Amino acid sequence: MNIFKTTILMALLTGIMVAIGGAINGSTGAMIMLLISLGMNFFSYWFSDSVVLKMYNAREISENDSPQLFNIVKTLTQKADLPMPKVYIINSDVPNAFATGRNPSHAAVAVTTGIMKALDYNEISGVLGHELAHVKHRDILTGTIAASMAGVISLIADIVQWGAIFGTRSDDERGGLIGTLATIIIAPLAATLIQMAISRSREYDADKSGGEYCGNPLYLANALEKIEYYAQQATLENSTTSTAHMFIVNPLKGSGKFLKSLFSTHPPTEDRIAKLREQALALNSGN
Repeated sequence: MNIFKTTILMALLTGIMVAIGGAINGSTGAMIMLLISLGMNFFSYWFSDSVVLKMYNAREISENDSPQLFNIVKTLTQKADLPMPKVYIINSDVPNAFATGRNPSHAAVAVTTGIMKALDYNEISGVLGHELAHVKHRDILTGTIAASMAGVISLIADIVQWGAIFGTRSDDERGGLIGTLATIIIAPLAATLIQMAISRSREYDADKSGGEYCGNPLYLANALEKIEYYAQQATLENSTTSTAHMFIVNPLKGSGKFLKSLFSTHPPTEDRIAKLREQALALNSGN
């Protein structure tokens, strides 16, 4: 159901981009926006992983650098039937983690130095199980494309807004007052809501699979509780709204308190923890 929902939401994002192009310049504008959408998808497919790793100054490490971390990743990849991803460390005291890469064969997992201090072995297993579930489900590419589309739609809305303010476009070019207002106000809002809905729908599935990979959903539940606490105290360095969806917990300080059901990249952490505890109870009952 979540895969079907994600497909529909991605189609809606593409539709918004095409509609904006049509409102600005008719069929020619719609075609241009469709081509931009395809170009963004191509760029995201090939380069999104390297861009985000550089953004957070992530450093690739070898097994000699952190044998315990590598052992966790190796064990989990075997359970998930995945190739061994590259492993990165981010120098930050704020506990968090993310995965990136266009497919399982070109994947990477990154953890902060803070998560290695704040969580125990089992909890780190839960976190990395969650991230490898994103790799398995190919969520990373989907989330990156959705965020890129939403960003472009917002940028175009800003351009149209300033063009309307300074009168740089004729009435014919504007596509009418309704088209202009829709491009400036409705389109970016809808794009943002869709992008965040895509992100939230993938988190629950990753939690469930991550709980299975690590062997006990409570490991991940306990990890989420700790990471959420730290996330409310401090913002992860260099974190941005365009990459927040990639992390296991939103890295932006105090995120998710206002209208979090609509405007958050992640479901409420307490809801995720509750589902994981239900999963653990069901597993124990089955045994």
